[in-house]
Amino acid sequence: MKGINKMLCLVDGEHYLPVTKEAIDTLNKLEHIDIVAAVFIGGTEKLRDDSEESYSEKLGVPVQFAKDKDIPYDLIVEMIRKFDVDAVMDLSDEPILDYPKRFRIACKVLNEGVIYEGPDFRFEPTSQYEIMEKPSITILGTGKRIGKTAVSGFVSRLIDKNGYEPCVIAMGRGGPEEPEIVHGEEMEITAEYLLEQSEKGVHAASDHWEDALMSRILTIGCRRCGGGMAGEVFLTNMKQGAKLANKVDSKFAIFEGSGAAIPPIKTDKKITLIGASQPIENLTTYFGPYRVGLGDLVILTMCEEPMADADKIKKIEDFVAEVNPDATVISTVFRPKPLGDLTGKKVLFATTAPESVKDKLVNYLEENYDCKVIGTTSHLSNRPLLRQDMKKYVDKADVMLTELKAAAVDVASKDAISHGLDVVYCDNVPVEIDDTYPDLGESVIKLVDSAIENFNN
Repeated sequence: MKGINKMLCLVDGEHYLPVTKEAIDTLNKLEHIDIVAAVFIGGTEKLRDDSEESYSEKLGVPVQFAKDKDIPYDLIVEMIRKFDVDAVMDLSDEPILDYPKRFRIACKVLNEGVIYEGPDFRFEPTSQYEIMEKPSITILGTGKRIGKTAVSGFVSRLIDKNGYEPCVIAMGRGGPEEPEIVHGEEMEITAEYLLEQSEKGVHAASDHWEDALMSRILTIGCRRCGGGMAGEVFLTNMKQGAKLANKVDSKFAIFEGSGAAIPPIKTDKKITLIGASQPIENLTTYFGPYRVGLGDLVILTMCEEPMADADKIKKIEDFVAEVNPDATVISTVFRPKPLGDLTGKKVLFATTAPESVKDKLVNYLEENYDCKVIGTTSHLSNRPLLRQDMKKYVDKADVMLTELKAAAVDVASKDAISHGLDVVYCDNVPVEIDDTYPDLGESVIKLVDSAIENFNN
């Protein structure tokens, strides 16, 4: 509990009042702890007097009672703000609070930037270091392989085109030991160049290389290891990357998360990505609501069958509206965008997209880029299976079209080049599922303008 000053307690009527009083007195005796208020969250077994005045007098702190029979989640938030507390101590227990209710409280509390703890647990909001000397946003996600780098690329290109002069700071599991600048705006990043980097021991398909290639802007690569339930990382050099971002010739910074891990840098606005293909309970329970609640703009990705049907998409959208009613919500799908000419070519296509959407992607490529896809593989993340798939088609193809992920360089590009194929890298562009949603590009520009306004104020 070191470092905590003002604390709010959650109490119930299942505990005898003198017992609760002793617990609060015990906390107050601890160094650096000041119990400033309590919320009575329910229970009647040992409740003899349900007046706030009586409870406040007997506990020695202001007590606020819930106005209905449900757990007063919003009241807890109200009291956090009213008393400007640093932590919430849960002195309740079963049957008032079960595991799902405690996780819901945890999300509410952490969204306020406050610690939530009890006798044998402690959850802290993710570290948010105040480093940035220029406007910035965070792009975070509810899981891996939901399109953070693709959305980051879309945002980067869009705001660069509109004169905001951005850079991207990305952290990944295969990032460099020291933050690494890649001048995507200056250098030509070819398959041969990436393969050369890979042979030097660099993870040349790391997110910052993909950002540099797809967006053609300056990127800074960082590493991270581990990811906590609420998104904290065990190890990262992103603080150094942020300091480097302050020095480079850019006017706006985009911090890109990794998996469900959240960049530990305080920024002006946040975009939360939700993969509609994820199990819905991962979004609506545990720390899904915490991540959803962080987003000023919430983008649902992969919103098409068989990954998600209309009913599931609607349920996710309704949940976001409940948890984060002020956020703009846009449901999207990804569509491939080759970075080179495929006209008249026979194409071998490598992707991380699931096998279930392969036909949609193939049809889109053939209809929009005048090519013939003679083979596909969804195994960019599985080197042995990727090699097996490539053997089936590599002698029939003219071009290897691949996303820049996982084994795209050391297997897909390397084997394609050795068989005389051209290598073309493939971006993935988010597109609204229909015109009932706000325009994604306009929503991003609005968010960026708001981030700049926040920074200036």
